[in-house]
Amino acid sequence: MATTSSFAPPKLADFILTERLGSGTYATVYKAYRKVGDSREVVAVKVVGKKTLNKASTENLLTEIEILKTMKHPHIVQLKDFQWDAENIYLILEWCSGGDLSRFIRSRRILPERIARRFLQQIACALQFLHEKNISHLDLKPQNILLSGSVLKLADFGFAQYMSPWDEQSVLRGSPLYMAPEMVCRRQYDSRVDLWSVGVILYEALFGRAPFASRSYAELEEKIRSNQPIELPLGMKVSKDCRDLLLRLLERNPDTRITFAEFFLHPFVDLEHMPSAESLSKAKDLVMQAVQKDQEGDRSSALSFYCSALEHFVPAIHYETDRLRKDALRQKVSQYVSRAEELKALVASDNRVTFEEAQTARDVLREMSRDRPRLLSALEMASTAIAKEESGLDDFETLDLYQQCLGELLLALAGTFHKHTKSILYHSRLHCLKLNQKGLERNTCRC
Repeated sequence: MATTSSFAPPKLADFILTERLGSGTYATVYKAYRKVGDSREVVAVKVVGKKTLNKASTENLLTEIEILKTMKHPHIVQLKDFQWDAENIYLILEWCSGGDLSRFIRSRRILPERIARRFLQQIACALQFLHEKNISHLDLKPQNILLSGSVLKLADFGFAQYMSPWDEQSVLRGSPLYMAPEMVCRRQYDSRVDLWSVGVILYEALFGRAPFASRSYAELEEKIRSNQPIELPLGMKVSKDCRDLLLRLLERNPDTRITFAEFFLHPFVDLEHMPSAESLSKAKDLVMQAVQKDQEGDRSSALSFYCSALEHFVPAIHYETDRLRKDALRQKVSQYVSRAEELKALVASDNRVTFEEAQTARDVLREMSRDRPRLLSALEMASTAIAKEESGLDDFETLDLYQQCLGELLLALAGTFHKHTKSILYHSRLHCLKLNQKGLERNTCRC
């Protein structure tokens, strides 16, 4: 049995509750240790006083327990157990040592785009899992996203609901600063409110404040009701893909807001290449195909498979936590980059052209693109990226330009695969991979 005191944490069988981590209207969260043998497992215990619960909050708590006890996902806080006594209900949760995302952002003021993107990928991965199960969180905010090392985990499912795509609600839930306009304005809403909240979180991570930061709820509601389009802060630069995603997430009208399917497939989210437990196996499968094509003498296909494999090896290195295995992976990546460079030279020789030997990339592309403005756009991006790289400017801005160039080239090449453009494509892909590798070695945040 547990007892409570206004000054001391409750006493709970098999656990020692220590410091208070935070509290809300219905619950207080404590750090705790499980008393099992000599080992002291660290957990978080959410204590809900029965006297504070009304009918609605009781239903929310039961739904939270029902949702969490059936879910196991690397980016969702795990419910290990739950207990109750005459006074309280206790949720024993996975311990996350890094605090919440709000504190992380405040400690750094703003996050570099590459870090914000890593975090966004993890949030998107968790949301995809929830969406497949028709679960809406309905209270997404940085305070409800916890860090365990560099891994993000969604927490506090107190407002979560099972909601099919056609289900609608009208009950006010969540925190006003992160609520979608349809919820703030007390209209019917559905699961798309979570996408708006993700947009606010990404905006805050990049710029250090929410898009509708206000001194009062009335001021907040007035800003949200306004028809003024969302604008990014002056002087703050973000990539084209990042800007596109932000504005589509922060679309006031839910009918024109980005859909879940579009969000999961968006190039800035890029779930296909997020660091995960599957990254290494994907990379190894592609390397095996590259080696096979290389042995068969199909240099062009081998180069393509090597490049694709390297795009998965980079996130695999990010995901690996063991220092020795991480170093071993880096050595492997270095070998594959070297072989890809050799193949690039051979392919260029076969085509009797290299990126540097072409009259100029501009002349080549203009010759090919009388009716292809996309190729000219790719040329401008490539030229700017080359200039930045040669001057030693920011690797990640240069990497982003190369990646945008690649996107335009791949779209332009959907119908044809001209030999000159093929050489430019491989050159740009390898520059992307090299810069990604440099970023890995310089990144001390390990995010």
